[in-house]
Amino acid sequence: MADFANIDEIQLRMLDEVADLHQVPAGAYNIRANGKMADRASTANIEIVSKDDGSGIDVRIKPGTRHESVHIPVVLSESGLHEVVYNDFYIGDDADVVIVAGCGIHNCGDQDSMHNGIHRFFLGKNAKVKYVEKHYGEGDGKGKRIMNPGTEVTMEENSYMEMEMVQIKGVDSTKRNTTADLAAGAKLVIRERLLTHGTQYAESGFVVNLNGDDSSANVISRSVAKDESRQLFLSEINGNARCAGHSECDAIIMDNAKIGAVPKITANDIDAALIHEAAIGKIAGEQIIKLMTLGLTEEEAEAQIVNGFLK
Repeated sequence: MADFANIDEIQLRMLDEVADLHQVPAGAYNIRANGKMADRASTANIEIVSKDDGSGIDVRIKPGTRHESVHIPVVLSESGLHEVVYNDFYIGDDADVVIVAGCGIHNCGDQDSMHNGIHRFFLGKNAKVKYVEKHYGEGDGKGKRIMNPGTEVTMEENSYMEMEMVQIKGVDSTKRNTTADLAAGAKLVIRERLLTHGTQYAESGFVVNLNGDDSSANVISRSVAKDESRQLFLSEINGNARCAGHSECDAIIMDNAKIGAVPKITANDIDAALIHEAAIGKIAGEQIIKLMTLGLTEEEAEAQIVNGFLK
């Protein structure tokens, strides 16, 4: 594989953090750096084109495409840069692909840097997608690192989507909004992992509409809040047919942090089976003590528990 031609060392490090990219990937990709397209490649089955108004990209995946990937990470290394990007994904019938997104912000200045990415997914019949989105922030400037991702998912009959959403370092403020509409037999799995510290704020909102018979959704959030940080988890599942829905928020609270969880389920059909769970608590003292007897300090034991919880 070749190296990226228009990516500097700071941006390359962030690409590694948010998309596990060290070099140009084998499949289709679109790299956005400091508000501009830095590099792009399509394949015979996956086409990436810019929108006519320059607001983002369209990714079109041909029916039957299998064992291919799309990388679309964004990196910002200029202080004070604000952008809104709209990306649409059209996944053809019977396709089976991996899509890797993510945003990294390096801010060493005094002005806030912000990226708002709006992603819309349209899954054809029997299509399968694994979607990975990671957020990462770094830099010792006074300016904040702000990310507000929006995700809209439309799933046709018997399609499947697995979403992995990770934010574990350096993001000062984030508001995530995810909505999904599922047709008959469609299945959606969402796994969120979140860590906040300092005075960071994170809000995650999920709205899933189970519109077709035998559709299902599983929304799982695991989070840790430290120091003075704040988190809010909002989950809404609407059962509009014979369906199965489950939402779960499991959080560890530490120091002077604050966490709120507001799960909501609504059954609009007699055969809708819906469950919600929410648990917030501190690390059990016996867990700390057990690890300390093995030679760890209290801080090391605490870190070990948190890391294991967020895996």
